[in-house]
Amino acid sequence: MLQRSEVPTPQIPDTADRAIVDVDALLARELATLTQEWERHLDGLATDVLPDDLPGWLTGLLVGRGKRLRVRLAYWGFLAGGGQPGTPCYHRLIRVAAALETLHLFALIHDDVMDESDSRRGRPSAHCEAATWHDAAGAAGDGEVFGRNLAILLGDLAHMLADRLVGDLPAGLRTIWFALNIELMAGQRADLTGAAARRRDRRHAQHVARLKSGGYTVTRPLQLGAAAADAGPGATAALLACGERLGYAFALRDDYLGVWGDPGVTGKPAGDDLFEAKPTVLLSLAAERLTGEAASLLAAVGTPALRREDVPRLAIAIREAGVAEELDRLIAEEFDAAMACLTAPDVTLDPDAVAGLRTTARAAVWRHA
Repeated sequence: MLQRSEVPTPQIPDTADRAIVDVDALLARELATLTQEWERHLDGLATDVLPDDLPGWLTGLLVGRGKRLRVRLAYWGFLAGGGQPGTPCYHRLIRVAAALETLHLFALIHDDVMDESDSRRGRPSAHCEAATWHDAAGAAGDGEVFGRNLAILLGDLAHMLADRLVGDLPAGLRTIWFALNIELMAGQRADLTGAAARRRDRRHAQHVARLKSGGYTVTRPLQLGAAAADAGPGATAALLACGERLGYAFALRDDYLGVWGDPGVTGKPAGDDLFEAKPTVLLSLAAERLTGEAASLLAAVGTPALRREDVPRLAIAIREAGVAEELDRLIAEEFDAAMACLTAPDVTLDPDAVAGLRTTARAAVWRHA
């Protein structure tokens, strides 16, 4: 019987794909254990209106799903910091990478509830899916309220599982993990209150971008990978510096896709960030550039005066003002600066890992979904 610390290493090339296979195998085992514990506590109580209970629902959303960007970045950070697959350090990497993916799902589920988003990854958001189950069962009460409540529980369960995955890791990794969680929550708070306050200033937007998206998606995975490898201070500092620039570029691309992304590719409606008055860098650039009727339309963002049908017209005006080109320029600038951190004269990192990280980074900051 496999112990929790054991991670199989399939005979596949020594690339990030190997780590992804191992992460999914670990998640499947952990979720199977969770399901057994869950069923023991419920002692046969029916799921009633649910087609599957929360652990099964979570398994369907988590195992084998998503782009696994955080796994890839943590893996390249691990190798760049001197880590080797198949070692005890590698087992630490797989646990923390699995925790990152589970935390990411928590964030998506709760974010969709807060933003009232109807879809995610080309399928109904968790709260919408639960509301559909409620209505199909002819259940009592308000289906939308039920859906939100179930999605909150599902997100909480994901966060609990993520914390358990890192619970027996060394103190240094757990310290980074706690900092990552604080950043994520602080960024979400600033995002919500910034939208409510109709913030348009660049400083606030940049800070939210780095906290809410760039930190837990890029910077911290690279740092956690280096920490799992017991990397030296020079390698860790270089990866952190790279991650900070690369994470900001990733967040800027999020801004772009939130307005001009293809819903058929992103799995989310275009223009939601505008309609919800998200305090993004894109919105701050638009506030600096728009004039006349377009500026009046922008001023309506975050108020009842902005109708859903106004959003495509505003998106066109923002593009015509050169904001899309400016975002592209900023992304390219941050990407180049990030890569320079890895090749500085006083930095010694594994060259194959740097090449792998560069490829992953380029795909991330110019992604279409």
